[in-house]
Amino acid sequence: MSEVKPYSNSAKGKKEQVAEMFDNIAEKYDFLNHFLSFGIDKIWRRKAIRLLVKRRPANILDVATGTGDFAIESLKTGAKEIVGIDISEEMLAFGRTKIEKLGVTNRISLRSGDAEGLNFADGYFEAVTVAFGVRNFENLPKGLQELNRVLKPGGIVCILEFSKPVYFPVKQLYGFYSFYILPFLGRLFSKDNSAYRYLPESVEKFPDGNEFLDVLKISGFRETKQYRQTFGVATIYTGIK
Repeated sequence: MSEVKPYSNSAKGKKEQVAEMFDNIAEKYDFLNHFLSFGIDKIWRRKAIRLLVKRRPANILDVATGTGDFAIESLKTGAKEIVGIDISEEMLAFGRTKIEKLGVTNRISLRSGDAEGLNFADGYFEAVTVAFGVRNFENLPKGLQELNRVLKPGGIVCILEFSKPVYFPVKQLYGFYSFYILPFLGRLFSKDNSAYRYLPESVEKFPDGNEFLDVLKISGFRETKQYRQTFGVATIYTGIK
């Protein structure tokens, strides 16, 4: 699988480019995320968190937390400690503002952090979540192995990620929207011309479905499952350590 980066004319590595991209679009990220997905991304997050509610995790790590939407949704699990990490300081700044306004700083903290080198002890968390973030890992197996490392035995990973519809006509409509409409609207509202071109390209190259379940298994997870959402536009993946 060839690596897709946000800025083809940059000599920086993928991780640095992704951080730069999210710093650039942080101000408009929440608006564009909900606008471009017609608000369906909120439904996907709610469904993902419902899979964790019955497990009642005491603490959760939200990787690639961005502006904290998934971490905030995780409050519904009853977890007393939710830690969100991200490599984009600008995204974290907007997330901290949201958390302060909600008055939940006693339960959620957002920190700078890299999925491929987590600054937490082995087996510290009972659940790990990632929403639309694993696609941006520079080294996917290494990142997933780190998620596994910080999970307690029996702990769960819950990953929400874009995927590729396979059935007519959703496949064709989604492809046209992703490669033509979405980049145009992204350029219109965002100051970064590359960000919303990178999104469909990275989805196209990402190993979704059974292929991603195989990577999860290789990374140390068992009982792996996938839950396709909205005709396969997105998928929720779970695995147990």
